[in-house]
Amino acid sequence: METRMAEIEAFDLVVFGGTGDLARRKILPALFKRFCAGQMPSPSRLIGAARSKMSAAEYCDFVRAALREFCDAADGREVDQFLEHIDYVTLDAMGDQGWQKLADKIGTQTVRAFYFSVGPSLFKELAERLHKWELVGPDSRIVVEKPFGRDLETARALNRVLCSHFDESQIYRIDHYLGKETVQNLMAVRFGNMLFEPLWNAQYIDHIQITVAETVGVHGREAYYERAGAMRDMVQNHLMQLLCLIAMEPPAKFEPDAVRDEKLKVIRALDTVEPHHIVRGQYTQADNVPGYREDVGNPRSTTESFVALRCQLSNWRWAGTPFYLRTGKRLKSRDSQITVVFKDAPHSIFGPEAGRHNNELTIQLQPNEGITLDVTIKEPGQGGMRLMDVPLDMSFAEALGPDADAPDAYERLIMDVIRGNQTLFMRDDEVEAAWAWTDPIIKGWQARGDVPKPYDAFDFGPDMAAQLMRRDGREWRGIKA
Repeated sequence: METRMAEIEAFDLVVFGGTGDLARRKILPALFKRFCAGQMPSPSRLIGAARSKMSAAEYCDFVRAALREFCDAADGREVDQFLEHIDYVTLDAMGDQGWQKLADKIGTQTVRAFYFSVGPSLFKELAERLHKWELVGPDSRIVVEKPFGRDLETARALNRVLCSHFDESQIYRIDHYLGKETVQNLMAVRFGNMLFEPLWNAQYIDHIQITVAETVGVHGREAYYERAGAMRDMVQNHLMQLLCLIAMEPPAKFEPDAVRDEKLKVIRALDTVEPHHIVRGQYTQADNVPGYREDVGNPRSTTESFVALRCQLSNWRWAGTPFYLRTGKRLKSRDSQITVVFKDAPHSIFGPEAGRHNNELTIQLQPNEGITLDVTIKEPGQGGMRLMDVPLDMSFAEALGPDADAPDAYERLIMDVIRGNQTLFMRDDEVEAAWAWTDPIIKGWQARGDVPKPYDAFDFGPDMAAQLMRRDGREWRGIKA
């Protein structure tokens, strides 16, 4: 399968926090892969900037080691050529040290992108110094990672800081989930196929499930996670974005603000979640793996590592159709999927012995990206009409061929920054609307003194999560044993 590549202008990408874990694991490998694909034309450059004192040659050694570890890039010609585009400056985000050197290193490229791969506490200082040293032009962009605040108040303050130095069109709030190929295919399935859109409403859909399950714990992120929890870390951003793409109205055009306008309407249509529709959990020790409280070193922690919610949208399309959201750490398997469960046929002509069946559309985000549609057929053999469900299965690897190397989310999103395409990035009002819905949920369980329910590591989450569904006569899909 031949892949069509969009042309990219020459650019300078400055990564503040260029020696950090995110740069090592994601940003540097993503840029290298795009370089190999021909999307980093000369004289484009990547400039690492951090407090660590090292020379450009030492930083190249750091980059080489990162590529070897995280994208299996053996030393060779391509790596050497990529390193020719790499530079480094030791820089103090809180002071003026290194800023003149950075200004001297930046070339004359029209497109300049500044990746804030640092904590939000440094955003203000970085923004002020970029302007002080006149490094920002009309085609400059900044990329900021989550967390976008920890509540509505801090999110608004963060947006005010960024918008006081940059136009909203220059700010790219990155959520790597939106860069996943299957997430983008969700929009193609919905809006590119007449087959689904007429059925995409409360009249035909019984309910929708969104699951993001992880087997890993909080190792390496203990301090952050203990302050955040699953609600802030996953639901407020990643799962919220998936919910928006599933539930949004068709935008008039596939353009950044048209898409983001429709996503914002979904968030604003979300009802308040009742306390009995919320389940929080915390993993405990199992299989010689420490529990959450041992991992974070707090024997009285009440931070959730698992959360499940039953949500409702008050609009014409979705009134009465529940959305079930679930995410957690140390679960049975790594599994991220969206399941759209259609209603039963209003009347079965085959009699009770045939059983009751409905159609399900499953969008598998990870692992093994693909889309499956379960349809009802006759069970083979004699002895009457018995029905069974079989999948119409499209694995991307099988359908597109072994040579179809889908780009990593960061590859796609970084290139969108360079192109100036904000479709897959969150706008300021969208971030604030998400916090306006999330804050009352968190404040509610804090006021009630709710304690997360324990669940064994590498299990399916707390029993109450299953009961949340069974009260409605439904069952969770996904998280295979």
